[in-house]
Amino acid sequence: HRGGGRSSARETIARCVAGALAKLVLTRLGIEVWAYTSQVGELSLSGDYNRYDFDEIEKNPVRCPDADMAKRMEEYIGKVKSEGDTVGGVVTCVVRHVPAGLGEPVFDKLHAALGSAMLSINAVKGFEYGMGFRGVRYRGSQMNDVFETQQGKIVARTNHSGGIQGGISNGEDIYFRVAFKPVATLLKDIETVDSQGNPTVLRAKGRHDPCVLPRAVPVVEAMAAMVILDYYLLAQSHKL
Repeated sequence: HRGGGRSSARETIARCVAGALAKLVLTRLGIEVWAYTSQVGELSLSGDYNRYDFDEIEKNPVRCPDADMAKRMEEYIGKVKSEGDTVGGVVTCVVRHVPAGLGEPVFDKLHAALGSAMLSINAVKGFEYGMGFRGVRYRGSQMNDVFETQQGKIVARTNHSGGIQGGISNGEDIYFRVAFKPVATLLKDIETVDSQGNPTVLRAKGRHDPCVLPRAVPVVEAMAAMVILDYYLLAQSHKL
């Protein structure tokens, strides 16, 4: 009863339960959903997600696939907490073996649904898929994903588009990044005003995480799984 209601991370339990069921179905379809902490404050993993072993994600409290970086992140979060402050970061999500053809070309684009799902999570402030904002640095000749035939199968030579083109999955890995802000509730005095507009000081009580990233990882996975399963079922219904 002392929680923050819809603003509390407690509400994500329902998402995780539903997401777990969705992941069970996707697993039977051969589709894998992986999320991990890729950045905390200024500490960020470098390079492509393919260089990391996803089996390492659950082997540390930060849920980072790089053991050395995970230790640095954990120590940094501890330092921030000792100062009564909070810090944000980024969760990266990868969905593998998604069949081509999921999504709609206009109002129900697959990436729009994923973005909507991620932005509905508490503390999320940003979403980008594929190359995202980095793509503005390139020309079309560098950015376009060229298709070719390999072993009798049509595949993309690169995956700058993050597995989604024209709002529809193209059969490549879907990958995206979700930005989480620092928790607003600090364990130190915060200047504010009361309901009458008079200056006052807010002193938070209770337990508050200095960083939501580790707890946010399964929530991102859950939301991604539900969106992908929704669109898979829609694609099957269109075939009937």
